[in-house]
Amino acid sequence: MKKALLIAALLGGCAVGPDYKRPEAEIPMQFKEMQGWRVATPADAAPRGSWWAMFGDAELDALMARVDLSNQTIRGAEARFRQASALADQARSGLYPSVSANGTLTRSKQPSLPNAPSVTGAVTNYNASLNASWEPDLWGGVRRAVESGDAGWQASAADLEAARLSARATLAQSYFALRVADSNRQLLEDTVAAYARTLEMTRNRYTAGVAARVDVVQAEVQWKSAQAQLIDIAVERGQLEHAIALLVGDAPASFAIERKPLALGMPQIPVGMPSELLERRPDVASAERNVAAANARIGVAKAAYFPAITLNGAVGYRTTNIADIFALPSRFWSIGGSIAQAVFDAGLRKAQTAQAIAAYDEQVANYRQTVLTGFQEVEDNLVALRVLEEEARLQDEVVQAARQAVELTTNQYRAGVVSYLNVIQAQATQLANERTAASILGRRLTASVGLVRAVGGGWTAEALPQR
Repeated sequence: MKKALLIAALLGGCAVGPDYKRPEAEIPMQFKEMQGWRVATPADAAPRGSWWAMFGDAELDALMARVDLSNQTIRGAEARFRQASALADQARSGLYPSVSANGTLTRSKQPSLPNAPSVTGAVTNYNASLNASWEPDLWGGVRRAVESGDAGWQASAADLEAARLSARATLAQSYFALRVADSNRQLLEDTVAAYARTLEMTRNRYTAGVAARVDVVQAEVQWKSAQAQLIDIAVERGQLEHAIALLVGDAPASFAIERKPLALGMPQIPVGMPSELLERRPDVASAERNVAAANARIGVAKAAYFPAITLNGAVGYRTTNIADIFALPSRFWSIGGSIAQAVFDAGLRKAQTAQAIAAYDEQVANYRQTVLTGFQEVEDNLVALRVLEEEARLQDEVVQAARQAVELTTNQYRAGVVSYLNVIQAQATQLANERTAASILGRRLTASVGLVRAVGGGWTAEALPQR
């Protein structure tokens, strides 16, 4: 027995299967779209924690506070995290012996046969014992299972953070889209009022005999068209409000956001080096931890090739007289062991090992794809912000020119220099460009949130819990 324990101690440091090494992924030296990108200084301006506070909107801050508490997707991810943690603890329990306490009471009577000793009456037996069983982890199968459980637990923790980041980013983007809808609604309300004034002016000119009837008809068509656009925008706003209600865990029927104009500044978001992306994105951390878990499961599969040694022991008391249950003569003990080795399994263990290796290769591919996707998302949002900033500057100039064109054309129409068609064209151009400017602002805000999300929202792999 001592020799078996000594062997177990000597082999305790051995574990079959490959030791884990993070797979290599192709990492560019720098982001292609960083050229011309203005990096915020100092570096401490990088978003950490409440990154949405950069936009300076108190109502958005209040909505964000509700996401962690009420968002059902985050709650589901948190439940999966607890499941993974429990599975890791379950795997770790295999390192230790199992001990059970047993107490039995039986009453029996032996059969009375002609050639058997005569037994009169029934006999009562009392038994109290402790039983222990332990399978030493000689080949490291349990330790590999623990490695897999811990890596899976950490992957689930990263998934939980990814769910939080996704919910927060989606909320911010939906909120900004709603505020753009509010801006468009205000613009259309002002436009409808302006068209109504133009229609009144045209009617007065028609009454005075200085304008044709067609001018009045065209003014009415333009006025009613703007009214239709104003009504239609309520659909988009209502659906965005419903989406936000879902994100904060409310029923749409009991949730409402008051209208207000969009007045937000565009924050500068430090991006960092591409290599930092591997540590800052929770989905990348989760994919890497899944690779580690799959690697450990190869060791679990290979450990099945080796014999299983089990040590057993029991100590207790057994008697037919309850008064003597804990008396020294009633004591018994036993100790022993067993060894089992599969001789023929029709290729089962080989197939299980091949499956584990293939699962590892799949997770490596998933990890590398996740890294590439992360780089793509950063590049996409960088180019969007850079191009949209330039477009916004030009669009602002276009809006100012369109407003001036409406004023000049209206004055020319009053003076009888141009037809009313010129006024309609100028007003339509102004409305289209005003709405384009609002749309560009919304796209810039959406891209800025997308960039925060693409760089991990201030999260780092150091935040992964450790046992």
